[in-house]
Amino acid sequence: MKRIVLWGALGAVALFLAGGVAWLLSLPPATASDGAPPIADEEKAATLASLKPPKRQRPLIAIVGLNDATETTDYLMPYGILRRADVADVVALATGAGPVTLYPALKVAPDMTIADFDARHADGADYVIVPAMSRDDDAAALQWIRSQAAKGAIVIGVCAGAKVVAAAGLLENKRATTHWYYLDELREENPSIKYVADRRMVVDGAVVTTTGITASMPMMLTLIEAIAGREKAEAVASDLGLANWDARHDSGAFQFTRPFALTAIGNTAAVWNWEQLGIEIAPGVDEVALALVADAWSRTYRSKALTFAASAAPLQSRNGLRIIPDRIKTSWPAEDRVSSGDRRPAKALDRTLQEISDRYGAPTADFVAMQLEYPKDGAGRPSTRLGSAQR
Repeated sequence: MKRIVLWGALGAVALFLAGGVAWLLSLPPATASDGAPPIADEEKAATLASLKPPKRQRPLIAIVGLNDATETTDYLMPYGILRRADVADVVALATGAGPVTLYPALKVAPDMTIADFDARHADGADYVIVPAMSRDDDAAALQWIRSQAAKGAIVIGVCAGAKVVAAAGLLENKRATTHWYYLDELREENPSIKYVADRRMVVDGAVVTTTGITASMPMMLTLIEAIAGREKAEAVASDLGLANWDARHDSGAFQFTRPFALTAIGNTAAVWNWEQLGIEIAPGVDEVALALVADAWSRTYRSKALTFAASAAPLQSRNGLRIIPDRIKTSWPAEDRVSSGDRRPAKALDRTLQEISDRYGAPTADFVAMQLEYPKDGAGRPSTRLGSAQR
């Protein structure tokens, strides 16, 4: 039960019932933050050098997911940002035929299966992006990731996707990181891993890992910079609404605390206040903003975000991904509608967290930000940055 606490509302309740008040009192009352140390220029340069395209001048990037459950933002944010940059050929893959059901929200039609990809690209991808998945031991996914690494691809494990990369055998004796909640599990199951704190991304040879869900944005901007240069990355960042980014991170700010547990328990118990919130989607919707908004609203333990449209036909997003509506409707009660976030994505999450705070209270907004491993400002509020405030 513990391993799905961030994705299933019953986890915290199960832990509470097992340990009760003693368990709650054993948790820290707040996070212990030492601040985010700066990144040395030499480290920045080494990261960019390691991420240079290994094969093609215009690289081929594959994002792989399980059909039945792949994390929403881990899958959609890399796709949308890299497609927006237009510095590589980017494809969204599934291990099998049919749609990819994302968690905690959204459903999409992938570009092709891993078998189709192999048939078209026998020499493999330049980069393979591995999101968090519902299972770390899916045989088809692991075999394919190993095969791509053997063909010379740089493998990037996003968030808890690091556990999948480790299960594929690619993190042995490597420096690495992952989502704060899964760090102990990753290290226990892979004792040779050398954990690196205070970094949103860690590069070791041809394997990259990142911290939590929102690390996708600075990771993809760093990859764009490695492929096409600083000026291009800055242009994409500006389009996203992000002023700066880098690998710095305050790892001590993210841990399982008493307020986190109490919010999970309280929100789960308030079953009579559970809501279904509608997000109307239309052709050209920004998939990055949509992912952040739907992901955040679906992590409150008070609500689930559902997309709706007038037709069942998949709708093409801004950058070409086909999004399958959850409901066929022409309207949704106004009080239960939320925006698709069709604006600069880096600002969409801040606005959504404020709306969550207004609707459910600040503790729930903090609870969601903690799950997303979203940096906060000096006053403990969610910051206006998905990367770093300074460079």
